[in-house]
Amino acid sequence: MKVLVTGATGFVGRHVVSALLAKGHSVAAVARDANKARSLLWFEHVEFIACDLHSDFPRVFADGPPDALIHLAWPGLPNYRSFFHVGRNLPADLVFLEAAVDVGVLQIVVAGTCLEYGMQHGPLTEQADTAPTTAYGFAKDALRKSLQFLQQEKPFTLQWMRLFYMYGEGQNPKSLLSQLDRAIDEDAPFFNMSAGDQLRDYLPIKEVAANFVHALENPASCNGVINCCSGKPISVLDLVSQHCQARSSDIELRRGYYPYPDYEPLAFWGVPSKLDVLKVLEVARS
Repeated sequence: MKVLVTGATGFVGRHVVSALLAKGHSVAAVARDANKARSLLWFEHVEFIACDLHSDFPRVFADGPPDALIHLAWPGLPNYRSFFHVGRNLPADLVFLEAAVDVGVLQIVVAGTCLEYGMQHGPLTEQADTAPTTAYGFAKDALRKSLQFLQQEKPFTLQWMRLFYMYGEGQNPKSLLSQLDRAIDEDAPFFNMSAGDQLRDYLPIKEVAANFVHALENPASCNGVINCCSGKPISVLDLVSQHCQARSSDIELRRGYYPYPDYEPLAFWGVPSKLDVLKVLEVARS
């Protein structure tokens, strides 16, 4: 299968490209920075297209439509509140994705976000209503709903991979575990953090990438909204403590230094029903 991946050099994209190549797929990787792409191990094994999707996307489809599109590009993160997501990213994505459908792309996988759920607590199912409270969550939710209207006029398969929390190689240096690793590497005496009581849903980035490939290869049984998560809540304190233990670090954790984010509920996690069923089917087939 020929798969076009946008945002290919990002945290998620670089691992999705690797996972696709490992399963024998042909990849056209799209990103703005060719130099960044050249630093990645897969660069020589893909067709790389240096492109800003907001201004120059038509040449992405110059050789015709791919078999599938995995759309991960989304500038402006992690500033979740900026109107940029609604005013710039949302309309630009709609133009790009409608163009993809118009040239004949029949399967589109898009990265969503758990922030579409808003301030809902507890386990969140794929059927739960959305109620975003940030510009980023609203823009993603509006994009999904817009694409569902587009499906009614121009049929295509839409797989909305709603991402929760991720960690691993290439993550944002300002993310929690990146900052913790830096403090440990610098032999800092302590690490400032929140109280750590919040419950979250974390997946290693390689598992996230594998889930994208599983969904891509099984569109009939895994489409619509797909919760890409572990389904197993863990407190931020336990996550940090386990990471310290894995690093053999006794750094002091100064809890309560940072307040809880006001755009997230204290305890929420995903229910990955579709991916769980898919994994059961794969085991049965093997």
